[in-house]
Amino acid sequence: MTAYPIVTKTQPTFYFVGVTTGKSSINQVFPLWMDVMGRPDVVLEGIDHPIHDDPEAYRATVAQIKQDPNSLGALVTTHKLDLFAAAEEMFDTFDPYAQVTRELSCISKRDGRLEGHAKDPITAGLSLDHIIGQGYFANTGGHVLCLGAGGSGLATLLHLINKPDKGDRPAKFSAVNRSPDRLEHMRHMVGKYNTDIEVEYIVNSDPRQNDALMAALPEGSIVINATGMGKDTPGSPISDDGRFPQNGIAWEFNYRGELDFMHQALRQVDTRHLRVEDGWVYFVHGWSQVVGQVLGIEITPELFQRLAETAATTRS
Repeated sequence: MTAYPIVTKTQPTFYFVGVTTGKSSINQVFPLWMDVMGRPDVVLEGIDHPIHDDPEAYRATVAQIKQDPNSLGALVTTHKLDLFAAAEEMFDTFDPYAQVTRELSCISKRDGRLEGHAKDPITAGLSLDHIIGQGYFANTGGHVLCLGAGGSGLATLLHLINKPDKGDRPAKFSAVNRSPDRLEHMRHMVGKYNTDIEVEYIVNSDPRQNDALMAALPEGSIVINATGMGKDTPGSPISDDGRFPQNGIAWEFNYRGELDFMHQALRQVDTRHLRVEDGWVYFVHGWSQVVGQVLGIEITPELFQRLAETAATTRS
């Protein structure tokens, strides 16, 4: 077994595994949350990996968390699938969603065991429910067009599939990705469920084609930017000529960066009667769920409200 260099931390450390972690609002939010949660001794440290990094680099990150007693765990963005693939055998246990999706958004430790979790189906669901409420699809007849088929897009689809009330499920969910591998992964995941949602898988990287897909949506549909474009990579998955669905919702999963997709949507708020949502609620739900898991603290509705209010004080 490869021996990786381990840094012995002098105080409890929570890691943020991403691409540009230093730019995230969590750097301002985290110490405030630790005060609220009674753990001011815990510090945050970012670990940046290039997209689709060398598997050995991911394994070194996991080894640091596993072997250093003061390395408590981590939140993982962008690298969820790649990290799972690279380091699967280093974990002692996975939660059911991690087993199904083969991705990791959270690494924690309990009783000397390294645990992997896929929290996105929970956090995406909490965020979407906050945005649309109950019975949205029954009331509007809208579909979902998800641009990007990575972890967040898959999580949203799994959440909708598992909705028990038919009125909370869209008749159709279209997933678009520039390469086929993520779509095949999504297709495989969906195949594990008996769902009445028509799922369409589209390989495409042309913004004009995405414009056409948007134009074909019924009123009240939801268009999601789950590509990372506008944050991790430049640009938008649609062109400036793309028309959002009338009376629909544009959901930008990012909350920081250039946010081209969100600005394109904002320009159509009046003409298309469009609601525009950014990724802030997703950010707060995502982080609070993982922090709670790693620190062993239950995120009650009351605690979540305090954390959300505290995080909001850092927004400019």
